[in-house]
Amino acid sequence: MEKSGRKTLVLSSSDIEEIVNDIGIDEVMDTLIDRMTLAFIKYDPAQTIIPIRSGFNYIEPNTGLIEWMPLFNKKENQVVMKMVGYHPDNPADFKLPTIVSTISSYDTRTGHLVGLMDGVFLTALRTGAASAMASRILGHPESAVLGLIGCGAQSITQLHAISRLFDLKKVLFYDNDPATSDSFIERAAMLNLKTEFIPMSIDLLVEQSDIITTATSLGVGEGPLFSNLNTKKHLHINAVGSDFPGKTELPIDLLKDSCVVPDFKEQAIKEGECQQMDLADIGPEFFECIQNKEKYQALKNQRTVFDSTGLPLEDQVVMDLFLEYAEQLGLGYSMSIEKLSKDAKSPYDFMYLNKAESIKKELPIDSITPAERQAKVRINK
Repeated sequence: MEKSGRKTLVLSSSDIEEIVNDIGIDEVMDTLIDRMTLAFIKYDPAQTIIPIRSGFNYIEPNTGLIEWMPLFNKKENQVVMKMVGYHPDNPADFKLPTIVSTISSYDTRTGHLVGLMDGVFLTALRTGAASAMASRILGHPESAVLGLIGCGAQSITQLHAISRLFDLKKVLFYDNDPATSDSFIERAAMLNLKTEFIPMSIDLLVEQSDIITTATSLGVGEGPLFSNLNTKKHLHINAVGSDFPGKTELPIDLLKDSCVVPDFKEQAIKEGECQQMDLADIGPEFFECIQNKEKYQALKNQRTVFDSTGLPLEDQVVMDLFLEYAEQLGLGYSMSIEKLSKDAKSPYDFMYLNKAESIKKELPIDSITPAERQAKVRINK
């Protein structure tokens, strides 16, 4: 990117893919988990302002929503904005991912758009990293059985991220779509995990798992996924799929008998599993747990739920990381998106500057009268 600050670095999906292929997916995930952990440890609500996401949800022409997720980092003079669309009919109707998004970064000193990039892959990546981070803080350290309820796109990054922190012996999985379930092992094969993959009913999966991730496309009012089941005393659940008012995956009896830790409490009570709960029954926000690990150490031996509705802090971390990778590898395209006039007070400067250039090219200097020469000087100034 030009040091003048007039250019925006755009990273397309192919740029993102090239970065991952060059750096290596394991190294990318490990670095992302480490940086996200550090970001949560350093997170100061007074310095990093994160309002709850807002947007539009609708049922026509297709059920879905488009939301904006902003973050203002005062210390780094940065605003990060993710625009995200959630449309559960996308895979079947349009051959598109359920979640489609872009992430942008702005310099608050000038308002300049610094970077713009694909958010589809990066959202899946950072959500997996967040679950791994939460599992390390809240889950039992010897967890060896991972249960995945919902085997769509998110299941792969969840499995990948959690496998980087835990020595998984078994992966139990379930999806209500047989085709999605049948293809899961093939899609996960590129991770090269030395673990046993077992398709299983939800009931048995919940009873046998040490860690569970739920990431389904349940409709509003269609939950919970299960009820009144026995679990291991130390079970940790990453509840990822509840991201819409009225959409929940977990039964209220399980939530009441667990320590529920939201990533963003104010948002979770509107769109997460916490919308089912009384405020007094909700546990500490996740940043409190990671900043005070000793205080919450006992949670590793209890049943916990990470209510993951998506925090823009995670988007900032993953965007900054990929901007750094792009600079390191010389990838992306620098372009002038904004109209930044050479004369800041004249939006039409390009018109008279172009006219001056035309005059200069068309007329030999000797044929220009003194009056015309003075006019040209004024124009060029």
